[in-house]
Amino acid sequence: QVQLVESGGGLVQTGNSLRLSCTVSRRTIGSYAMGWFRQAPGEEREFEAAISWSGGATDYATSVKGRFTISKDNAKNTLYLQMNSLKPEDTAVYYCARGPAWAGASSNQEQYESWGQGTQVTVSS
Repeated sequence: QVQLVESGGGLVQTGNSLRLSCTVSRRTIGSYAMGWFRQAPGEEREFEAAISWSGGATDYATSVKGRFTISKDNAKNTLYLQMNSLKPEDTAVYYCARGPAWAGASSNQEQYESWGQGTQVTVSS
């Protein structure tokens, strides 16, 4: 059973940056599409960013496009989410997830098979 562990969350002020990391237990990240999702209090979990298995394609939610960057380091088996110009509405629990093997970047949560436990990001105004 693959395990995903997020880290890097915390409390920041509006306009600041954070980088989230997601370490995967098996050396499979190079073969799988990966994604980041978030869930704010009282809201459903929603898509934020995805990267294809090759790393050559990415997709972003409209609300974070131009501010967030998804990337992965296959050698370190780690997925990243660089978050810049953070806003209070970015406050949520952020989850990384592993998608299908040899797949493109997808915003469809149903395609993601394994999930981390989440890391809290709080942006103060």
